[in-house]
Amino acid sequence: MFHLRVTPQFANTDGLGHINNIVLANWFEQARTPIFRIFTPDLTINYEKWKLIMVRTEYDFLGELFFGRDVEIKSYILKIGNTSFTIGHEAWQNGGLRARGKAVLVHYDFNLKKSIPIIGNLRDTLNEHILLPENMDSDNK
Repeated sequence: MFHLRVTPQFANTDGLGHINNIVLANWFEQARTPIFRIFTPDLTINYEKWKLIMVRTEYDFLGELFFGRDVEIKSYILKIGNTSFTIGHEAWQNGGLRARGKAVLVHYDFNLKKSIPIIGNLRDTLNEHILLPENMDSDNK
């Protein structure tokens, strides 16, 4: 499991005084950085070296997030397929699960314009971070 602590900025708040829902997408993307490094260790952003493409995201908003209190983002691997994998994300504030989401990424060759298998060390490393339902505590379900 990967952990990221985020300090909400005042600019992240909306007219109702909550953290705006679009901010969560940015925080979850930021929390994926260690997973990006598994595929592109130096985080080079060019189509010849970058090996991932996102094909789906989803979010469940379970409670309000507020300015002035840090948020812990937990990320883990939920599922590994032949060419894709699913990342689970959770946003916790003051000991409560406030939001969760998923992102599906595909191991992709931008030169060939096609997905490629997740094999060898890549698969092994992702498996180190898999969180199966039976391994989740009741707060994480």
